[in-house]
Order: sequence, then structure tokens, then C-alpha cells
Amino acid sequence: MRILTVLTYYRPHTSGLTIYAERLAKALVQRGHEVTVLTSQFEKDLPLEEVQDGVRIRRVPVALRISKGVIMPSLGRLAWEETRKHDALLLHLPQFDAAGLAIRGWLLKKATVIIYHSDLILSSGLFNRFVNFVVNFMNDLAARFTHRISSYTEDFASHSPYLRRFAHKVRVISPAVELPQSEPENALAFSARYNPEKRGPVIAMATRFAAEKGVEVLLQTLPAVLQKFPNALVWFAGQYQDVLGEEAYAQRLFPQIAEYEKAGQWKFLGTLPMKDMPSFYQELDLLVVPSTNSTETFGFVQIEAMMNGKPVVAAALPGVRQPVRMSGMGLVSPVGDAPALAANMIEVLSHPEKYRGDADALRTEFSPQTCAARHEALFEEIAREIAGGAA
Repeated sequence: MRILTVLTYYRPHTSGLTIYAERLAKALVQRGHEVTVLTSQFEKDLPLEEVQDGVRIRRVPVALRISKGVIMPSLGRLAWEETRKHDALLLHLPQFDAAGLAIRGWLLKKATVIIYHSDLILSSGLFNRFVNFVVNFMNDLAARFTHRISSYTEDFASHSPYLRRFAHKVRVISPAVELPQSEPENALAFSARYNPEKRGPVIAMATRFAAEKGVEVLLQTLPAVLQKFPNALVWFAGQYQDVLGEEAYAQRLFPQIAEYEKAGQWKFLGTLPMKDMPSFYQELDLLVVPSTNSTETFGFVQIEAMMNGKPVVAAALPGVRQPVRMSGMGLVSPVGDAPALAANMIEVLSHPEKYRGDADALRTEFSPQTCAARHEALFEEIAREIAGGAA
């Protein structure tokens, strides 16, 4: 099968969405499919066309940027060209351009699937309200012409206003999550670098520094947590400087964090290379996901931590709470409730033996091969419907 994957940003751009898209594309190639990624040339020095791990990447020049969106005048022509050459379309949303691709797939009778990653929620302001309206309109149009919509969890699908409108098209497929193998000496070197004083327990967040990630909520828990565990250390792994749109938020919180840094109770690790992530998880005692709105719909880092046998305390957001619920490896806290979050963190850190789960089962359920096989079956189901005149 020839599969065309379309998304605004692809690797080397780093986000949960682009990492998932790359894992799925590579797994589909490993299953014998021809995969092309149609995406933006978001950096001028990126080649317009290349092949990585068997995946053909075709990048479209960017003429103009609007916030995180891009305007690509030649996309329409290339979309027709690539859609005609492929048997199936895999569209990642939210994405402004998805509607045009879905319509092309419908007109050319190509099996078309949307992977819906999250609702779009922009900050207040007239311009952002306009952008939100336009993107939501285009996403709605894309859903009307696509054959199926893939969602990470039934929990999120049943709460998302977008997915509820198209519930008859939604199929739940667990996302692709994997980590490289780690050598024991790597974990020791990692600990020596980032925790030379051997403080503990180690509490971690792995995300970018942004308001919706709930960094402020974690900060509010620290007096209670440090009272119980005076030697605790917080690791923050991810971009924390110059995060687009989060300058005011960082400026407000950094002075408080600086006090914890001086006391040796907080350490920024920066964006870690993938090869270091297994060591990161092996050396922590608790991962915290205190997200505050539905731009967070799952949190791949939860599964990564659980695959390493580490518990999680997560916010009770639809989808985000699901990994803890399905695995039993942690607790769920009310959104934005710092006292409840602190109590759950203390409980899990005090009784880690109560929150151990089946890491091997998680590796199977969330493997890229499992994810690819389920999307492959979805494409085959749609192709049979098209051949039979049902779509």
C-alpha cells in the first residue's frame, strides 16, 4: 500500500505529534508499505526531498508564517500530485490544510484517515479567536470528507467536542510509544551529571515550560512535598527557555524556581536527546503530569515512565488520566488542585510498591508495530467499502 502522510511539521521538529508521526511512518515502512510524508520546509536549510529510514519526505516551501501556522502556496499543486500517486491518506490534526487533502482523497476515492491529536485552544485575543475559528472550521470540513478518525483513547473521544460530532467515524488506536535500550553505565553517568549529591526522591516533569502544562501547580505542591521529603529533587526535562508564547509565564515563575535551584531542590535538564531518556526515567522516582487543559490529550511520557517501571501522578483530564487508569501505576488528581496533587505525590512516593504494573503489556499495546497494524487494518476496511460502493 502507498500511504501519504500529511502534517504541518515533521522531524527534525520536536513535539509529541511529530515523534508519533515519525514512529508510525517508520513502522508502516517496516510492514512493507511505501510511505511519503508531505510537510512544510519550516527551516530554509532543510532539503525539499529526502529519504529517512525508508520514509520519503517531501517538504513544501513556506512563504509566510502566522503564529505557529505556515502559508505554502505550492501545497495545493503538490497535494494533487501526491494524492493521485498514493492509495491512502493519513492526516494529522489539528492542521489547517487537512480539509483540502481530505476533499482530494474523497474525490479520488482514496482511503482517508485522520489522527486527531488534540483540540485547539489558543490564548485570548481577537486575532487568536479568529485563528481558532478558521482552523476549527477547516478541521470540521476535513472530518466531513474523511472516512475514519483515529483517537488515542475513548475517554478523550467522548469528551472532545470535535470528536463527539463525528463519533460514528471514530476508532480508538493507542499511540506509538517506544524508547531506545539503555545501558546500566549510561544511567550511572546520567545520575552523576544531574544528581551528583544523590538527592531523592527524584520528582520529574518531561515537557516544555508552558502554562497549560501545569508547572505552576507543581510549584504549589513543593512546600508540602518537601516537608515530607526534605531531600527531594525536581527534574524538569524539556525546553524551558524562549518557549514561544510563554515568556510572561516564565518570567512570573522563574524567580520562585530560582530559590529552589539555589537550595538544590530543582534542576533544569533542558531538552534531552532520545538516547538519554531511558536513563532519565530509570533515575527518577515519580513522573508528574499536572496539565490544565485539553491541548494535552494523553502524555506519551507517562507510558515511557511506566515502561521503565516508574509511577505517575496525572491530572484528571480526559485522555491524560487514561494511562494511570489502565495500568494502575499511579494516581489521578483533580485538574489544578495543588493540595490534592501534593497528597497524591506523597502517597505514591511513600508506597511505590502499590503502584507497580505490567511494563511488558504496555510495550506491546503501545508499540509502533501494533499502532501501524491497526491503522493498516483501518485502511483495508475503508478500501473494501470504497470498492463495494459504500464510501
